[in-house]
Amino acid sequence: MKVVWYISYKLVNGANADEFLLASKKCHDDSMSKNKGFISWDVWRDGDTWVDVTTFESIEDAKNAENSGNETTTHPSAMAFYSFIDFNTLESKVYTLEASH
Repeated sequence: MKVVWYISYKLVNGANADEFLLASKKCHDDSMSKNKGFISWDVWRDGDTWVDVTTFESIEDAKNAENSGNETTTHPSAMAFYSFIDFNTLESKVYTLEASH
């Protein structure tokens, strides 16, 4: 059953949106996309609030990608990506797909 990892956040003060998107793409290419069960990662924005919607094949795959200590959190490109995020504003949830129309 497909799941999405929904993460909303704001960028740190002074962050450049174009540089952030480049860091996001590099993190995707170098680490996130290599996770077992990874399907896609979409980046959304509404004003100063950003949302990542990352889709995985299963809840286990999503949770494994979230665990600290793996490539998703320790790879240099992931660390560069995370440096843009104000973690005081971050909210994260995992949702399972119940229906698709």
